[in-house]
Amino acid sequence: MYQNNLIDFNPYSCLSAVEVGKHLYWKIGSLQLHGQVFIVSWLVIAALLTISFLGTRNLQRIPEKFQNFMEFVLEFLQDIAKNQIGEHEYRPWVPYIATLFLFILGCNWAGALIPWKLIHLPEGELAAPTNDINTTVALSLLTSLAYFYAGLSKKGLGYFARYVQPTPVLLPINILEDFTKPLSLSFRLFGNVLADELVVSVFTLLIPILIPLPVMILGLFASSIQALIFSTLSAAYIGEAMEGHGEE
Repeated sequence: MYQNNLIDFNPYSCLSAVEVGKHLYWKIGSLQLHGQVFIVSWLVIAALLTISFLGTRNLQRIPEKFQNFMEFVLEFLQDIAKNQIGEHEYRPWVPYIATLFLFILGCNWAGALIPWKLIHLPEGELAAPTNDINTTVALSLLTSLAYFYAGLSKKGLGYFARYVQPTPVLLPINILEDFTKPLSLSFRLFGNVLADELVVSVFTLLIPILIPLPVMILGLFASSIQALIFSTLSAAYIGEAMEGHGEE
């Protein structure tokens, strides 16, 4: 629903006023924050830090068990960055791409696996942070800043020459592309996570608990794919910014 005190018709203000579900609001001055997003995000970050610590506290030259798993995950994330950015440029971007993938995956799985509705809050309800449009937009804007930084750090002001390549006629389209990239990233992730949670909730209400289990398993798979798509596209945008249009 739209806030009643929305005065000026600004598209970004309208977008921020759209709400899905109930929210636990934290007020900081004149700002209203969605408290449930911060709570679950902090839990996901704490879980990721704990797993990282446990998997790297006693490294062996010949890896065993958990260390094997951690090295497999690291190699998988390195491959995402290497394939999209390039073998010579990918290493500085592995931490960013890996953080995106693991955070989104953790948030999606937290929403799919943990029965948050059993935890009652004074207002609103806990859910996956990625089913809040503010979270997905923030992640998308981080990717936008990342590929601008990548292009400018490598090419300097010459980076902006990409907007008139291969012809100046495409200048408006190339500028518009920088707005559509974060929009597509954010709405794709938000829509898929929200739709998955709604489908599981409806099935749980309408039919016995055993029937929605296949849907939940499919939701876990879809959540993993969404994390992979977001991180892969982010790496591809960074690689494109460093290469430029038309370069091989």
